[in-house]
Amino acid sequence: MDVQSNESPASNDPYRASLRLPGLMAKRIVVTAGAGGIGLAIAKALHAQGARVAICDVDENALALASGQLGNCLAIRADVSDEASVDRFFDAVQEQFNGLDALVNNAGIAGPTGGVEDILPSDWRQCVDVCLTGQFLCARRAVPLMKKSGGGAMVNMSSAAGKHGYAYRTPYSAAKFGVIGFTQSLAKELGPDNIRVNAILPGIVEGPRIEGVIRDRAAVTGVSYEDMKDQYLSRISLRKMVTADEVAATVAFLISDAGANISG
Repeated sequence: MDVQSNESPASNDPYRASLRLPGLMAKRIVVTAGAGGIGLAIAKALHAQGARVAICDVDENALALASGQLGNCLAIRADVSDEASVDRFFDAVQEQFNGLDALVNNAGIAGPTGGVEDILPSDWRQCVDVCLTGQFLCARRAVPLMKKSGGGAMVNMSSAAGKHGYAYRTPYSAAKFGVIGFTQSLAKELGPDNIRVNAILPGIVEGPRIEGVIRDRAAVTGVSYEDMKDQYLSRISLRKMVTADEVAATVAFLISDAGANISG
């Protein structure tokens, strides 16, 4: 789907009332995997601030629905792990936006759950390709557009598993550790070009993905779903999961002028 509109954000959107962040109006922003979950929450938050949002996803039906919610934004099917697919998406972004102000590298998958001896190499590669290589493929196309625009911001989605390790989830943890190294390296590389690069490590986010992860880990370790969920929450200071909207608020802050001196 590839449509556009100058429709203004809905006046009753809660983000317009609560997140009055400077510097987001009319910004041109790409959100990968923006048709559902955290990505859609991010896209909605930015759209509500007046940003021009382009999204990609692998689910065409979800893209159509999300585009309508985002003022009929540019919405194209793209697999971030596939170079040609990413190129087609960013060609369309360049044609429509004639530049870019921010990239949100949100696309990711949970990857397999199991002991290292049980994980298939193909599942390992898929997880790393989507969660890490996909960010590189998008960044390499987004950065020239941001340089053309005089600077910008990039937010990469990592995870608490990117700092603390994650038994039975080695592909995911390795990829998310990689995102942190990628982010810190790009921040140093692109700072002179007025491009800020940050990573978010949101921890446990409410939704179907974490429910599946907890269920799979409970099965591997031989405990009940509820006991495993309690184990997850016991490691969190506030003993609760974060919501997609809370993650979206952090992304919006980092892209806005309120986060103008945060990078790396």
